[in-house]
Amino acid sequence: MALEEDVVNKLIDNNYHISFAESCTGGLCCGSLVNVTNASKVLDVSFTTYANEAKIKFLGVKTDTILKYGVVSEEVAYEMAECVSKTAGSEVGVGITGIAGPGGGTAKKPIGMVCFGFCINGRVSTFTQQFGEIGRNQVRKSSVEFVFSKLKELL
Repeated sequence: MALEEDVVNKLIDNNYHISFAESCTGGLCCGSLVNVTNASKVLDVSFTTYANEAKIKFLGVKTDTILKYGVVSEEVAYEMAECVSKTAGSEVGVGITGIAGPGGGTAKKPIGMVCFGFCINGRVSTFTQQFGEIGRNQVRKSSVEFVFSKLKELL
């Protein structure tokens, strides 16, 4: 939990709030943050938007972006991060979308591929990680570890 504690402390030091828009991680990022003392100082609201319709309705992800690039894409992760930050009124927004498995993968988007968006004060960075077919729950866990490692770096 050291990574999560470091992130919470950096958020507090910067007087930032964070919000998550999670798909394949199903709320694990938010849950990991809440395990840390003082999480209430940096977290007001987050969303688990598993369905495409939820990403559109609650976050404002564009239908055209999903149709053009697919829901598992850096473009959608970008919009998830940007939109959740705006919707929640937080300085930091994180978007996560991917294919945890065991099914759903393709040659271009294999099982274990996860796309991430990080919006910090309106500036968005995106990343894609290929975790491989390591099992559904391990893909989700690896995604959470990536999120907190990247947040520590970006903050």
